[in-house]
Amino acid sequence: MALTFASMPRPEVAQAFLQRFARKRDLAGLGPVLAHAGALEARLAATGKEVRRAQGLRYRIFFEEGGAIPNPAVRLTRRDLCRFDSICDHLVVVDRAAPARDGSPSVVGVYRLLRQDVAERNFGFYSAREFEVERLIARRPGARLLEVGRACVAETHRGRRVLELLWRGLWAYARHHAIDAMIGCASLPGADPRAHAAAIGWLSAGGGDPSWRVAPRSERRFTLGDDGHRRDDDGAQGGLDARALARRLPPLVKGYWRLGATFSPVPSVDAAFGATDVFVALPLCDVEARYLKHFGVEPPPRPLAA
Repeated sequence: MALTFASMPRPEVAQAFLQRFARKRDLAGLGPVLAHAGALEARLAATGKEVRRAQGLRYRIFFEEGGAIPNPAVRLTRRDLCRFDSICDHLVVVDRAAPARDGSPSVVGVYRLLRQDVAERNFGFYSAREFEVERLIARRPGARLLEVGRACVAETHRGRRVLELLWRGLWAYARHHAIDAMIGCASLPGADPRAHAAAIGWLSAGGGDPSWRVAPRSERRFTLGDDGHRRDDDGAQGGLDARALARRLPPLVKGYWRLGATFSPVPSVDAAFGATDVFVALPLCDVEARYLKHFGVEPPPRPLAA
């Protein structure tokens, strides 16, 4: 619908609207730059403009490359719009050697971060739409949780360097906010969990603390069963060895596994995003020092709560 002069907002209303998106975000005393390597820089989005660029990258990855189905607003803006974005912090990796059209660095990697205290003051964790996260919170009332999600990397920058910077940024953020564990949904491509039965079984049996597991909500639950005839996504009988399964995992999921995360065995179906989600929890006290050294970060100076 076209705007007429009569329907246009008053100058003071329009000014307030512009100020809302121009003002800097509260980063709680951190950053904005958290890590860097050459022309790449991991930072927290400090303005609404930087958040919109993160949403633009998410749109390209999830909707143009992936199987997510955009609603009219997302399709019109070509940004992955979500109400949780307004309360989350946004960790981005920018490439200063690859400027955008306006000359600013291109956003090539994204993570969305939601601290438990912020979630509880607003509308909870995003992953609680799919999983019974409140049961985990009840079991561990003293733990400080950080939900990580909406992770993606530009096709031109998929490799070790951006992933390492994302992890270094995550670690700096977690240390600053005294986080005990990261939680979230590990997404596997495609909304048919049966295609990932072997991988999900292997991930959930790979160690970790079962007390961190969370079941899906009943309306999202998909029971894989154990009939001995599940097939992997190449149509072959299950039973691939560990190396073959690891090679088939998305890099971010593989990274969680290497860091010692706990994966829940029952998946959830996210039809809107065309994905199979598995709940993952990573207590930071369980991350081995050798992996932290691999990512170029220092171990915590004190044991974090389990």
